[in-house]
Amino acid sequence: MSDESEIREVIQAYFDCMFESDSDKAYQAFHPNARITGYNRGQLQEMDVATFATFVASKRPSAKEKGEAPMLEVLSTHVAGETAVARVRDVYLGRTFIDTLSFLKSDGRWQIYNKLFHVEG
Repeated sequence: MSDESEIREVIQAYFDCMFESDSDKAYQAFHPNARITGYNRGQLQEMDVATFATFVASKRPSAKEKGEAPMLEVLSTHVAGETAVARVRDVYLGRTFIDTLSFLKSDGRWQIYNKLFHVEG
């Protein structure tokens, strides 16, 4: 499997963690040292993986359980050796996000090392 295909699988696991309120998929997608950062309603938010995983797990019923249509669009990917970056647009909790995801390949496995998010609109 190509690096880009593997990265797209990680992106899907990342989206699924939110869409399904599944903390296990958050831990699968993110490197243990990852940070999730961005502005939400004018306030800077910074989370580690454990905080993010707990947050997504708390959103019950999940979007999937509510029957919402999934919306994930991979806007771009770029691989440079053992690092990569992807930009994605997704809908979560009724809001559209542009996420810049940086990746690190560690022990032969791609994981998100940093997420910067922007809320559209």
